[in-house]
Amino acid sequence: MIRAALISPLLLAACDTSVASDTPVAEPEYRGVETNLLDGDLVQFNVSMINPRAKSDLDDYAECAAAQYTLIRGYGFARHLRTNVHEEGGVWTADAVYTISPSLPRGLLTVDAEVAVANCAENGIPTV
Repeated sequence: MIRAALISPLLLAACDTSVASDTPVAEPEYRGVETNLLDGDLVQFNVSMINPRAKSDLDDYAECAAAQYTLIRGYGFARHLRTNVHEEGGVWTADAVYTISPSLPRGLLTVDAEVAVANCAENGIPTV
């Protein structure tokens, strides 16, 4: 039994089925942000990109835009309300709505704008 237990992992290692791909994985391409002030502290961000790795890439892009816009307006915080994502012809778009405020808003989906903008820069995600 001991011999079989030792051989099995060795055989599995020799049977590695991963294939090195010569095709490069396309990098996400950020296509821009449109900002619309809806009412006082309510702001809509329309972002578009090509080659997102996941839906969360669009969420992150919209949050980065919201965080920078929040700082531009002289506020420190934002709160995410909703995001709608759509894909057409390889172009992904997100329509996100945030509230912005000078103090930490109530709710779970709050964003500290300074921290978020720093994270965006660190991760190569553009802001407004």
